[in-house]
Amino acid sequence: MQAEDFLNGQILLIDKPLTWSSFQAVNKLKYILKRQFDLPKKFKIGHAGTLDPLATGLLIICTGKFTKKITEIQAQPKEYTGTFFIGATTPSYDLETVIDQTYPTAHIDEALIHKTVEQFLGEIDQKPPVFSAIKKEGTRLYEHARAGVEVEIDSRKTTIYEFEITRIALPEIDFRVVCSKGTYIRSLAFDFGKAMQSGSHLTALRRTKIGNYNVQNAMNPEEFEKKYVLNSSE
Repeated sequence: MQAEDFLNGQILLIDKPLTWSSFQAVNKLKYILKRQFDLPKKFKIGHAGTLDPLATGLLIICTGKFTKKITEIQAQPKEYTGTFFIGATTPSYDLETVIDQTYPTAHIDEALIHKTVEQFLGEIDQKPPVFSAIKKEGTRLYEHARAGVEVEIDSRKTTIYEFEITRIALPEIDFRVVCSKGTYIRSLAFDFGKAMQSGSHLTALRRTKIGNYNVQNAMNPEEFEKKYVLNSSE
């Protein structure tokens, strides 16, 4: 790879580590590439779909002229795997915040779980979590939440193409979901618990696919640095 290759455009598949923000991952790659290939200050690089810091998995990063492909890539279906914790909720719908309420679970069995899955297949109405980057009146929702300001959040249409339960070991349920752009798996966790007359929050999330791009073909930022810095110096 030469500087011209990254300027003309590359699609880089990154396996985002836990606790990293998507912004951090992009900045890390930008730093590596600019330093290694002496790229111009205005070198373009960006990601095709944010992953929360507490999620891992596929982050597609486009460089140079391929940044024009970001909108097209973002629009493709996404696959996730993860874990719901049944019987408790958190304000952020995941582990970013502590449990705020607990719920009964004695009535929940495998039959109810699988029956509840059916309610979420196809087009659904979903409210984004209050701890999200969506803007309301010019301010991101998570900023309102952290300031203790309550805001009305509008629901939006999203589509769940596939929803599979892969393990039941209550209070944990593992799942695999294929969904449309704009789906919040944290909201799915919350709504799933509510639909079972209980509560739920997300304790693990991994993005495995975006369209035909698979995390199996991705590398973490450390591997990326070794490939492009060490190999090019040999």
